[in-house]
Amino acid sequence: MKNVIKVFSTILIIVLSFISANAQEPKQKTTQTAVIKTAIYCDHCKACESCGDRLEKTLLKEKGVQMITLDEKAMTIKVVYNSRKTDITKIKTAISKLGYDADDIKADVVAYESLDGCCKK
Repeated sequence: MKNVIKVFSTILIIVLSFISANAQEPKQKTTQTAVIKTAIYCDHCKACESCGDRLEKTLLKEKGVQMITLDEKAMTIKVVYNSRKTDITKIKTAISKLGYDADDIKADVVAYESLDGCCKK
């Protein structure tokens, strides 16, 4: 009976030490922020239906994208996303498919042609 108690106690101590070690490991940060350089040529993009509203609504539908902020003066799009669900390349590709450059990924030609005249160079 004493041996059973010793074995049980030893197993319990080992299990509790593993649980304690896992609890102390830092969690990997999954929320990432990226600033993507783009080319926006109109001065009212946030209010323009073919720019700001469409850009925001479409990007927010992308899996993992949590928030976007369009800065038409700096010509950037700040994206907050979950890195477990998406990556920056997928986000840049989505921006490209809307007709805008996204850093090194050029705008999709067909999508660019569908933009309003004020949104083109």
